[in-house]
Parts: sequence; C-alpha cells; structure tokens
Amino acid sequence: MERTRAEVDATLQTAKLDAAELLTTAHCLCFGPAAAGDMCLLELEPALCRRLQAGHSLEIRGDKDEQAVLCSEDKTYDLKVADTSNMLFFIPGCKIPEQLKMEETHSNIIHTEIFGFSNNYWELRRCRPKLKKLKKLLMENTYEGPGSEKEKDSSHLKYTTEDLLDQIQASEEEIMTQLQVLNACEIGGYWRILEFDYEMKLLNHITQLVVSKVPLNMCLQELGPLEPEEMIEHCLRCYGKKYTEEDKICRATAQMLLQNAVKFNLAEFQEVWQQSVPEGMTTRLDQLQGLALVDRQSRPEIIFLLKVEDLPEGDQERFSSLFYLREKWTEEDIAPYIQDLCREKQTVGALLTKYARSSMQNGVKVYNSRRPIS
Repeated sequence: MERTRAEVDATLQTAKLDAAELLTTAHCLCFGPAAAGDMCLLELEPALCRRLQAGHSLEIRGDKDEQAVLCSEDKTYDLKVADTSNMLFFIPGCKIPEQLKMEETHSNIIHTEIFGFSNNYWELRRCRPKLKKLKKLLMENTYEGPGSEKEKDSSHLKYTTEDLLDQIQASEEEIMTQLQVLNACEIGGYWRILEFDYEMKLLNHITQLVVSKVPLNMCLQELGPLEPEEMIEHCLRCYGKKYTEEDKICRATAQMLLQNAVKFNLAEFQEVWQQSVPEGMTTRLDQLQGLALVDRQSRPEIIFLLKVEDLPEGDQERFSSLFYLREKWTEEDIAPYIQDLCREKQTVGALLTKYARSSMQNGVKVYNSRRPIS
C-alpha cells in the first residue's frame, strides 16, 4: 500500500522533524516479495573496481581447510567479514540526495522496493601470496631426466599452469614469478622442478664447456648428444643471466656441498667451495644469503644449510622458528630470512620492532624473541 503526501507529512510531525529542513522528495521503502538476507557485499579499492569495470575478473582461491583469498591478475588479498550494526539495504535505482537536489522541482514521493539486505560485508586486505604449497606440490615429482624410471611411471602427479592456479593461493603473476625463483621448467605442458643432482649434472656439463661468452646454439650443438636440448637451454637460462651467473653457480655449488652435511667447518667449507666452482669464479659468503647460516660463536666456526623457502610463511611462526634455532640474531644474519615477509613499504627494521626485542651484546645490537620460545 503506497503512502500519500499527507501521510508522509503526518509521520514527520510525529517524529518532530521540520519538513523545511529536509528535501521535499521523500523515499518510501518497502520490502519486495523477493527480498532476502543472503546477499553479499564486497568492498573494493578503486584500482580493483576499475579492473572489474574494464572486463577483468577476480578469483577466490583456497581449499576447504584454507583461509580464502581473492586474487587479481597480479595481487593477492585476504577476505575478511566485517560486521556492521546498521542494516544495509539493496535498493535498485535508489537516488542519493545530490541527485535529488539536481532533479527536484516540486514536492513528490518515490516508492521503492528493497531488493535485499545484509548486516555484514567482505573487506579486502592486501597480503603476501601463499606460495609455500607450490614448491611442496612440485617436489612430489621432481624431474630426474628423460631416461629415468620415474618418467616411465604415469602414476606420479604432474601439474599444469591451470592446476597450479586452481590450488595455489596467489595471483597468476605471483605464481609465475615464483616458478622462476624455483627454477621450475615446463616439460610436456607440466611444471617440474629438476631433481637437484640432475640439475647439478646439467650445470657441470655447461661449466666444463663455457669459460666465457658462448652462443646458445653452440652450447646446444655441443651438449645435445649428452642431454635434451630443452634441458640444456633451461639450465642456461637459470644460471646464465647477464651479471648474475657467477653468483648463482657459486650458490648452487655451495648447496650441493652443504645438503649432505649437518654442519661444516667454515674454513674447510670455503676452501672446498672455491675449488669446486669453475676456474675464474670467486666464492663469497654473501652469495649464500637465505641459503646457509654461519655460526660465529662456535669453535671452530661452522656453516650449515638453512633455506628461507623451508621456513614457515606466517610472520609469528617464522620468527618463532628462527628464535628456536638461535636465541639472539644480528640484523645482518636475520634479514635474509625475514625480508620476504615485508609488505609494501614495510622494512626489516619495522618487522624486528614488532616481533623482537633489541639489546647490545659486546657492542653489537642483537635481537631476541618477544615471546617465550618452547
């Protein structure tokens, strides 16, 4: 039943409101037959809103036991439910006061049906992509070469790009970037991580041949009889980038030496490491940031494998793990293991302030946990 102007004015009088202080146009709302409370509201930042308006899509990702995230083409967002004490109505064609002021010519009434309602909405918060699962999936079936027994067994799981987009809580751009970080290779349409010994075998073939700049086609021609061309090319792309090839080869060689040793005498390791890399390359400890850790307090000093990608993804879990391993850290030592936790415009120093306490030890600033470590 629609209200008349007289009924509206009577309601204003009962509410002791001065009609002269209000817009002359009144909205009379009523619940339509289809109104329901199962609507969802999503709060978007302007950039994401423009992407949707331009025809791009957003995807919600996460298994049943995982916290859902929303992904654009290049960013990942946590999805959080925000409750509101006010009921939120969905009113198609509803005009805001600014629109009514522009159109208003005389006193009138607009009768509008409420299409739906909600008392909460989803808000987005930019978060780090959850990429630890990516390596876990790919490590289930590493590539050991075309002639390996594993390749003859079709029961081993393999993952296409679409499979990874389905299972990893990250945007496509973030996943593809991490695949490069992992030195993953697309073989027969499936993403694979080379088994470490096989990767070192390929690298050894290349470093024995290459002592300076050599054209790609010459490498493929010379090494083709030994290994598949696509594997040689993949290894060259991983370790032969301009300006960084020496550091990456030295780093891979160090990993090969350290992976089978619990702890390694630092002086002995440095000697063996330098002897193991191709002639002309120089090994340095700063090449091992995020891969290995030096214990300067032990006698003799030791070095051991500690890969950042093997540590927990969560901030607090990461710090707990690191402080369980070592009670006090210098910023120089801990920085490579927490740098990836920094959000946009966040610094390592800000993270340490939040999760650690600082003190001076022999004139050096060190950090220990804010929480008891069990």
